[in-house]
Amino acid sequence: MNNKIKLAVAGAVFSAASIANAGIVIPAGDWTLDVNGNVNAFAIMGNQESVKTGTTVTGGLAGYEDADGEDNTYAINTGLLPAWLGFTGTTRQNDLDVSFTISFQPNVSDNQSSGMGDTKTPLNRQAFVTFGDKSWGTVKLGKDLGIFAGDAILNDMTLLGVGLGGGRSGGATTLGGIGSGYVYPAWKGQISYTTPNMNGFQATIAITNPDQGQEAASGSVNGGYNQDRFGIEGKVSYSWTGDVAGKVWASFADYDRTGAAGTNAANVAQTYRLDSFSTTAYDIGTAITSGNLGIVAYYYNTEGAGTFLNLLGGEGVFDNGSALKERDGDGGYLQATYVIPTGTKLGVAYGVNNLDEGSGETGTFLVEKNERWTVGAYHPLTKHLNLVAEYNRAESEAHNGNDADSDTLSLGAILFF
Repeated sequence: MNNKIKLAVAGAVFSAASIANAGIVIPAGDWTLDVNGNVNAFAIMGNQESVKTGTTVTGGLAGYEDADGEDNTYAINTGLLPAWLGFTGTTRQNDLDVSFTISFQPNVSDNQSSGMGDTKTPLNRQAFVTFGDKSWGTVKLGKDLGIFAGDAILNDMTLLGVGLGGGRSGGATTLGGIGSGYVYPAWKGQISYTTPNMNGFQATIAITNPDQGQEAASGSVNGGYNQDRFGIEGKVSYSWTGDVAGKVWASFADYDRTGAAGTNAANVAQTYRLDSFSTTAYDIGTAITSGNLGIVAYYYNTEGAGTFLNLLGGEGVFDNGSALKERDGDGGYLQATYVIPTGTKLGVAYGVNNLDEGSGETGTFLVEKNERWTVGAYHPLTKHLNLVAEYNRAESEAHNGNDADSDTLSLGAILFF
């Protein structure tokens, strides 16, 4: 994608759009209203290759045969980005820049058996206010993209396409490189402070919503978890311009949590604890452009966060029947893109997420590694409309040796406004 489209993605889609990256601008008294978003849809064709009947990789992203043994899949679906309609209002009052953003994400696909095609509930990913000044920084309150791993997903070329997770219709979105190159930053309630831009340097610190959730431990234990305090996330970054322009960043996340009552495979209720351990994660990355060439390199490391963050798959099985132990993980991705004379951006990417077994786990169905290869072409048919073609190869391997491979081809378009 060209620089204007990239700014539209990062600015108008994922955060409060500035006037420079505006969509449809409407003056309204003291306010300026920016209506922005995208509509995208893809035909996605998948094939599951080395999948044996009964093979399981818990947390694997490669596709599986369906119940009838069919190894081909077809879907009409949105890609990594859902369809998006966002409203951002900005004003300057009492020496403060004030803004609000509210967005909605409808779906383009539904596989309801009745054929009604309207059972999917739209997503609501953003609702936040900001206030501040370029002299001292900005405060944000509300729901928006998480800080840890946020830059990883914003620099993923499959943001305009599909990536993994597009084998079957009816999903709200596909996965892109989530789980095969980075963990999901998610959309979180947060209160954050971002410093002013100091000659390219900027930092953000935030508290995030202490969510609760359902956890499955190696497919045998289902219970819940609770966070003991606010989550803490932060980021530092440095950006520069010139013939070789770019950005480097590092971010982190830290949560405390404990387990609640669970049920084992024999359907016997048991209480387990996570010993109130901290879930921690950190990453480092860089995105560099020189002429028509773009390079992204990214690495992350987690403890007790699983392969998707959101605290899914981050805990191990029962340890002597009473406690669950955290699992460590790491991974990252490398991506290279080049814009040819027609304006088409060609790209290739490799991503991997690794997840260790917890203390006491041996030879489980738990995924050990999710790998992804992506080859894509992104052509700006107009200033706002991109045609997209992607090929994705997924390979998933469990700690007990089970594996699954799948290939997907996707063709479609994405329109930004």
